[in-house]
Amino acid sequence: MDIATIIGLLMGFGAVIGGQTLEGGSIMALIQPTAAIIVLGGTFGATIVSFPMNHLMQAVKDIRKVLFPTHASPEPLIKAIMGFASKARKNGLISLEPEVQKTKDTFLRKGLSLVVDGIDPQKLKETMEIELNSYEEHAKGSAEVFESAGGFAPTIGIIGAVLGLIHVMENLSDSSKLGGGIAVAFVATIYGLMTANLVCIPFSTKLKQRLKEEILQKEMIIEGLMAIQNGENPHFIEQRLNSFVQHTSSDKKGPPGGKKTEA
Repeated sequence: MDIATIIGLLMGFGAVIGGQTLEGGSIMALIQPTAAIIVLGGTFGATIVSFPMNHLMQAVKDIRKVLFPTHASPEPLIKAIMGFASKARKNGLISLEPEVQKTKDTFLRKGLSLVVDGIDPQKLKETMEIELNSYEEHAKGSAEVFESAGGFAPTIGIIGAVLGLIHVMENLSDSSKLGGGIAVAFVATIYGLMTANLVCIPFSTKLKQRLKEEILQKEMIIEGLMAIQNGENPHFIEQRLNSFVQHTSSDKKGPPGGKKTEA
């Protein structure tokens, strides 16, 4: 479980509830089922209209990436590529054919298969980059779903506030109903802002970060396979792949795409 995500959610919601309590307000005043129905229902409805169903289902599945990240370390990947490089240097590229079926990573397995087939290095790079771009376009859809939901939620909250005020205006003659209408109006706004800024937008940002990590490792695979195809020294390949990790940890090179020049 991602401790940072859990701590952030607890701190965010806890700050709102704690602030309400410190001001002498009742926590029960923040519990308004009507406001929740308006904000959550409206937000989900607008999001469903905006995206195909397969994107929405994938976004729901990718919540696990936010709460339960795999944290795949690049070191085992570098070690595996080093092993492929050493074997190919000693016995030729065809010796990697048994490794293709043993490799669990789909992207790496496809690349190894192309290497064994003796494809031109430039063609190898072009083919794998097309595969990478296709994966990136598919994977970033989940982040876009949450980002859009984060944009809808505050507006739906305002709609809930307006509906509450309409209810208040309709019952000006009955003072007993004014409090409930005003409560729904203000709590709906709070629900909209909290849904956007404590859940949807942070989830979108974290999914984008997870995707950057995945893209970086796939770029390392492309670089390593090209080096193997060119018959380069395994130790030189190791140094080159380690530079990806070093630049990422020091935040000197920005997005993963900028690291290709270093390689």
